[in-house]
Amino acid sequence: MLTVLILLFLIVALTGYLIGVYNGLVRVRAAVKLAWSNIDVLLVQRHDELPKLVEVCKQYMQYEAGTLERVMRARAGVDAARSSGSMSTLGSAERELRSGLTGLYAVAEKYPELRASEPFRHLQERISGLETAIADRREVYNDAVNTNNVRIDAFPDALIARLGDFPPAQLLHFQADQKADVDLKAAFSS
Repeated sequence: MLTVLILLFLIVALTGYLIGVYNGLVRVRAAVKLAWSNIDVLLVQRHDELPKLVEVCKQYMQYEAGTLERVMRARAGVDAARSSGSMSTLGSAERELRSGLTGLYAVAEKYPELRASEPFRHLQERISGLETAIADRREVYNDAVNTNNVRIDAFPDALIARLGDFPPAQLLHFQADQKADVDLKAAFSS
């Protein structure tokens, strides 16, 4: 009788432990999704602000259509990468957008009326604020991804992760050339 009770206790304890591990894996997977969702919200907000910035610039920058088109192409590239969910593609698209915006701001220096306009300054500040928030949220996302990936690789969680179909999440990172400061000297000379 005592052996049956001990065996029953062990089965209940093991089942409870396995349920706890599974639920922990579900929580870290949900944290990754939440962190990505927070980045996605900011990407959408920035996506919505860029056409406004381009429209304000068009009023002043009559001969800079190539610069404005570059920003809009980069915007479309980020949107496509965001929709695909590919972190490596998003990293490349972000680099193009950042470069395009730097070029736009550099060209805007030639137009004092544009730089002095309230809509331009407001949109420039808004987009810069969104860029900072995206960078901050990227850190939170990568931390959640790291926690997720460590959990699904560590024993005994790895056993349950494989049985429960918990794939690793992809970090949102940029290559060295994507993290480097944009060459403003080159931007101003173009």
